[in-house]
Amino acid sequence: MTWGAWGKQFSTAQMQALFEEALDIGITTFDHADIYGGYTTEVEFGKAFHASSIAREKVQFISKCGIQFPSELRPLPVKHYDYSPKHIQMSVENSLKNLHTDYLDLLLLHRPSPLMDARSISDVIQKLLQQGKIKHFGVSNFTPYQMQLLQKEIPLKWNQLECSLTHESPMLDGTLDYMKVAEIGAMAWSPLGSYFKEKTLKNNRLDMLLATLCEKYDCFEDQLLLAWLMHHPSKIYPVVGTTSGARLKKAMEAQKIELEITDWFLLLEASMGKPLP
Repeated sequence: MTWGAWGKQFSTAQMQALFEEALDIGITTFDHADIYGGYTTEVEFGKAFHASSIAREKVQFISKCGIQFPSELRPLPVKHYDYSPKHIQMSVENSLKNLHTDYLDLLLLHRPSPLMDARSISDVIQKLLQQGKIKHFGVSNFTPYQMQLLQKEIPLKWNQLECSLTHESPMLDGTLDYMKVAEIGAMAWSPLGSYFKEKTLKNNRLDMLLATLCEKYDCFEDQLLLAWLMHHPSKIYPVVGTTSGARLKKAMEAQKIELEITDWFLLLEASMGKPLP
């Protein structure tokens, strides 16, 4: 999301360099949405991928659709959601063209809509799966009941949701529990939460504890935040948003941190601001 117009505004050469640097350190999955950069970032990334010599089977491309975002390329009267078969089909075709690929490894519905028709969504997704234009299907930002609504018609493979030490509610409100039962994989956007973005009472409580634990585990704060998230039994995949190759490498190294259970709960308690019940 931050590689293009909504962030660093990388050139094709800069995108290609970061793309290849990520691959060199073992990151092979790239998360997109049609709306990123006002419908421009997929195009720019696709140019970088096309300019590289990387074989398509070496990488995984995720994209999301459904949000109709007013922008220069789509001067709509209002932001809204569209999960009609026509729009989903069109969005996938556009993403394939933009990314210079014949298929998406994963298509996600970007946000739940009050007007979702599970059966019509299932019909077009089944068609896309049969055509080989998508390999897997899932959702993003869906609650357990919203996932159940779609699960009645078509299996879901993934839910990409907001989850972090400073946004721990999916671990406590039954969302991740339901996903485990339904065998829906978990990806977390904004996996570092608000810690580096805001000065809040919650983040102030975390400061001193993180400093102590970083010394104990010989790591950096962002690595500890990722290690805390990945410690959960849902095996959450963090969707990191950095545009720095050095920070991507640090993120990968966070997998080596083995948190003690008491430290995991000390961090949770500091985030919540009170002991567990």
